[in-house]
Amino acid sequence: MKKLLFALLSVATIGTVLTACSQKNEATSSANTSSASAATSETVLKVAASPVPHAEILQVAKPLLQKEGIDLQIVQMTDYVRPNIALAEKDVDANFTQHKPYLDDFVQKHKMQLTPVVNIHVEPMGVYSKKVKSLNEVPDGGLVTIPNDASNGGRALLLLQKAGLIKLKADAGISATVRDIVDNPKHLKITPMDAPQLPRTLNDATLAVINTNFAMEAKLVPTKDALFIEEKDSPYANMLVVRTGDENLAAIQKLKQAMTSPEVKKFIEEKYQGAIIPAF
Repeated sequence: MKKLLFALLSVATIGTVLTACSQKNEATSSANTSSASAATSETVLKVAASPVPHAEILQVAKPLLQKEGIDLQIVQMTDYVRPNIALAEKDVDANFTQHKPYLDDFVQKHKMQLTPVVNIHVEPMGVYSKKVKSLNEVPDGGLVTIPNDASNGGRALLLLQKAGLIKLKADAGISATVRDIVDNPKHLKITPMDAPQLPRTLNDATLAVINTNFAMEAKLVPTKDALFIEEKDSPYANMLVVRTGDENLAAIQKLKQAMTSPEVKKFIEEKYQGAIIPAF
């Protein structure tokens, strides 16, 4: 009789333990499922950007977006063409590399539906040299390299005109080309080249007109090293760009807010010391 009672108690004890373990496993499974659900609820935003300063600015926005449940992934690209192609082909959700004259020219030529969301900063274009210390020293027949894309090429020529080195047709505007030069008193040989390659031409060219992001990548300090630089009222603000129709998406609006936050403005002002200027 004692043996039977002991056996029954043992079975009851085992049943209780198994029930408790089952409940614990169910609770653990439920917690894990909840954690997995929370992890997968985070929105991923991929943004194509030039390394300097665009990717650096995005790094400041990254923790701000993390608080909003957005995982900002920065995809660095070192030219102006791939970011728009990647955006149009949905490899990224936005890009941050260009100003509106360049975007307008690009989408017209490539028949893309891309839309600017907000202006972030201005990168004043500058005239640089390792051959002369002032524009007065530029020799007759000197070689001058400029960007070869339509908008930045025209921008460079307008800057050379403002510096007093050339004169363009009155109606040339931002789409000016070397064919629009009507006066070239120093007989400068103006040669368009891929914008990222311009800093490398400084060893051979008399002058190079370089976008600030590529100048900074080459360790040039625009406010110190440029012989002549655009003024702070330049209309060439760099923008956040998305596919047309995506500009009002909640995640894009949060990205816009983060990129125009006081934190980002302070970073631009303190980091670049006037070489790059907030446009918001």
